[in-house]
Amino acid sequence: MSKTPARPPADRLLTVAEVAERLGTTERFPRRLIEERRIAFVRLGRKVRIPESVLNEFIAAGMVPPITTRAGRAA
Repeated sequence: MSKTPARPPADRLLTVAEVAERLGTTERFPRRLIEERRIAFVRLGRKVRIPESVLNEFIAAGMVPPITTRAGRAA
């Protein structure tokens, strides 16, 4: 018997309103990201959805690591 390869779990598709809520912005910002093709999206008829993993990657790409200094030294 051959087994079919296991599929990864389906990615949750978020509405523009849900993306805006997660980003702490109005709906205008995610819509601008979509219009400028700065974030991947899925079109379902006239509706637009953003996969949750894509949003997580977008957030991670904007992450700025903190600057660490040695104790006793001025920055």
